[in-house]
Amino acid sequence: MKMRYHQTILISCEVPWDENEQFLSDLFRAQVAHATASGFHDVYVFGTAGEGYAVTNKQFTEIVEVFAEETLRDGIHPQVGVIGLSSGQVIERIEIAHRLGFRAFQISLPSWGMLNDSEMLRFFEHVCGSFPDSKFLHYNLMRTKRLLTATDYRRVADRVPNLAATKNTGLTIPATAELMRTVPEIQHFFGETLLPIGTLYGECSLLSSFGPMMPRKTHELFSYARKRQFDKLFTFQRDYMVVVEDVIAPMRKESLIDGAYDKLLVRLGGVDIPLRLLSPYQGFDESVYEECRRTLHEKYADWLG
Repeated sequence: MKMRYHQTILISCEVPWDENEQFLSDLFRAQVAHATASGFHDVYVFGTAGEGYAVTNKQFTEIVEVFAEETLRDGIHPQVGVIGLSSGQVIERIEIAHRLGFRAFQISLPSWGMLNDSEMLRFFEHVCGSFPDSKFLHYNLMRTKRLLTATDYRRVADRVPNLAATKNTGLTIPATAELMRTVPEIQHFFGETLLPIGTLYGECSLLSSFGPMMPRKTHELFSYARKRQFDKLFTFQRDYMVVVEDVIAPMRKESLIDGAYDKLLVRLGGVDIPLRLLSPYQGFDESVYEECRRTLHEKYADWLG
């Protein structure tokens, strides 16, 4: 069976803003360079954690232009995320990135109202069908008011040949197994908690939230999964998540939008980006970062790098 997308680790690149919500392009370039130098060759911008929901078309264009300059080269596999409330809005932004040379995109369902079965299928056929030379990853999350099932994905995959991958981070263990069995030709990206479960059923990939914070250990985790070394994978994942939960415990005290967490994790990994988000969203206070940093460096220095 030929997979529609390659097996890999995927991480997001966060967008830094100054006090006046102006894009800090040099710092963004430094963050992308740091990610690729850390061995992460599959990177994306504007996922749900990357403020793709908040940028204007002008900001989107400016940032994607810089992202193109930093990633459209041999050995790097970039994706551009697009979030909108209609097929037309999503297609309009994809066209901007497509003209710059991108051929891999992340999409999620429109979120203003929950799509029914016909609307869901129409969205994929309209958006993906408008760019037959490109590959699409669908991010499956409840912010869109509808979580697609394995049966849903089977219907879409049979009608949309360039739906190549999914991101699923909130599934149960049975739902993860069903997804892997029902749509095996799609490359499914799971977070650190579900990756070992998915690996039991076949080839899958890692959407890593914590890779920017500890790249070496994240590569080790993925290596055990890719090689299906189950005797090492589950034990190592246990240790990995113990470290993660201890370090990010101060972040658990607040409920903020995804990008707030990801920016702090990037900062913990050594890129000194501001923690602020575009209005009206709130980032973490510097004191939360300091508490996380202290735990990471004082208790888990051997996990750094």
